[in-house]
Amino acid sequence: MATGTFDLIHPGHGYYLEESKKLGGKDARLVVVVARESTVRARKRVPIVPEKQRLEVVQMLKPVDEAVLGSEIDMFITVEKIKPDVITIGPDQKFDLDWLREELNKRGLKSEVVKINGYHHTSLDSSCKIIKKIKESDFPSGSFKHC
Repeated sequence: MATGTFDLIHPGHGYYLEESKKLGGKDARLVVVVARESTVRARKRVPIVPEKQRLEVVQMLKPVDEAVLGSEIDMFITVEKIKPDVITIGPDQKFDLDWLREELNKRGLKSEVVKINGYHHTSLDSSCKIIKKIKESDFPSGSFKHC
């Protein structure tokens, strides 16, 4: 199981999902939990793309076998439903891994928690960088006549 916002898809997302799937072995199924809009607002910022569209796009990504929306109440509800062998945390996700393992254990969930440390570095390797680039761009008048 991998989790994330997946607001503006970039190569870092692909890298994270590919690495997550590899951890499960040859016949692994990768289930991706897409953060709800309320969760994104509480932890990061207002999402650009609505949650149902983010879910749809994540489902289309090659490493993903299934994508689901997370719980707005308690993130462990989704974990209890999926019962993953492995939960991956992305390199930019700010989770206390010891706390996460302890909470899983309290709930009788035996999932291994793994931080994906590698990263696919590009000039636009985060949603924030993409948003900043758009805001700083000086598009000539008429550039978007087909939008």
